[in-house]
Amino acid sequence: MRSAVPPAATPSPGIPPLNTPSLSRRMACWLYEGMLMFGVMFIFGYLFDTLSQSRHALDHRALRMGFLFVVFGIYFTWFWSKGQTLAMKTWHIRVVDKKGQPIGQSRALWRYVLSWLWFLPPLAAVAPFGLSGAETSVIVIGWVLIWSLLARFHPQRQFLHDALAGTRLVHSAPQPAKTA
Repeated sequence: MRSAVPPAATPSPGIPPLNTPSLSRRMACWLYEGMLMFGVMFIFGYLFDTLSQSRHALDHRALRMGFLFVVFGIYFTWFWSKGQTLAMKTWHIRVVDKKGQPIGQSRALWRYVLSWLWFLPPLAAVAPFGLSGAETSVIVIGWVLIWSLLARFHPQRQFLHDALAGTRLVHSAPQPAKTA
């Protein structure tokens, strides 16, 4: 009979068990996070346009992308150092270090930088070929699927960027409601 917790996730004495959420639950959280980030991107894109007096979405494109990269970095670093983003709270997922302890801002920032491995390799690979948007989308989506499935080969079912950052995603029990 197979246990629900992978053998590598079996805790040492004095360390609570760290149950890895299922891949489907983590990917659902990832998609929900993407919807929330659309709102963040819209608000800060509008702020950028207002401050830079841009009249077209392609005005100052590189500067806009750099600005949004920094905004996203601040968002994720701050929330991950607190343990969860809004999407992670919804899906009862928490980011911790390898020992199950909360992560600091420097590790959260490193995790953010490494999380771009989800997108940068396929985008860099297709850039010299001038592919259409549809072709680029198929390659990026294919890479994301392959990247996510690679977690099945990690002993604790973690994504590669988490393994490299020294972090992991774990199941987080819902917090009981506080009474006044």
